[in-house]
Amino acid sequence: MSIKSRFSTEELERIKAAVHKAEDKISGEIVPVFVEKSGFYSIANYRAGIVFGSLFFMLIILADRYYPSVAIYDPLKIFLAVLIIGVAGAFVSHFVNAVQKLFVSQEHLDRATRQRAESSFMREEVFNTRFRTGIMIFISFFEREVIVMADRGISKVVEQKEWDNIVKGIIENNRKDKVVDGIEAAILRCGEILLEKGFIKRADDVNELRDDLRIE
Repeated sequence: MSIKSRFSTEELERIKAAVHKAEDKISGEIVPVFVEKSGFYSIANYRAGIVFGSLFFMLIILADRYYPSVAIYDPLKIFLAVLIIGVAGAFVSHFVNAVQKLFVSQEHLDRATRQRAESSFMREEVFNTRFRTGIMIFISFFEREVIVMADRGISKVVEQKEWDNIVKGIIENNRKDKVVDGIEAAILRCGEILLEKGFIKRADDVNELRDDLRIE
């Protein structure tokens, strides 16, 4: 599924409206960023190829022992069969996310998501505010991970547990297939936190970053 197909035009407008509402009384900027997948995970394809090929080779051995009528004895045919199944396994892993995820460690997923989030923070110029008061809500669907990043003007006065609670809320809504509801709630909560911490909108405040959802 492509990331754009996850949201209708009306849902994108809801997100944009939520950002506008959250920023109405604060001096911060809230940037929602969504990606379908944070990494390429080529290692998963290699691992899948090895596992599929190895399992098929084991089947050949079992066939030789218990079902000799269907066993393969020609070494060249065995080699080609194992190679073909291994390549097929690599292709399946590449195109089927559920299979690919079986061959990637959680540590690898976490690292790739963090790196992509940091890259998105820079690419979307969340840092580009006068008082360094940008917040990025980053969601990566393949990894099923959410990261909230606040620029230094905010992070120095807001505890990490506040962002952790926002992450938890988004994940819970995603599990209930209420993705947009979770995003709206998270955006509005970010606005409330900044208001509580004194990031009140100034008379000369301008909208420094656009309000809509970033889809990468």
